[in-house]
Amino acid sequence: MSCRLMDLRSKEVINIKDGVRLGCVDDIEIDQKNAVILALVIYGRAKFFGLFGREDDLIIEWHNIEIIGEDTILVRFDGYTRVRTSKKHGWLDQFFKG
Repeated sequence: MSCRLMDLRSKEVINIKDGVRLGCVDDIEIDQKNAVILALVIYGRAKFFGLFGREDDLIIEWHNIEIIGEDTILVRFDGYTRVRTSKKHGWLDQFFKG
């Protein structure tokens, strides 16, 4: 079975530990040297319509993926795997640095 990045982006990611919907795949991390997918990235939710930036991004490493189905991706995510602080800031952050 093959899958394109655009196909992954339309799939919901569900944590099988607690049944929580984590979001949809926004990006992937690739090892360029070995041409291997390292992780799925789910961007953090926008804070107050994006005015105050975003929450931290969830990075789910490839070994935590259990099943990639037609509509969903089931993962075993403990919440402490890897979380990247989002570099996306809201437009109000330029006025309130602190």
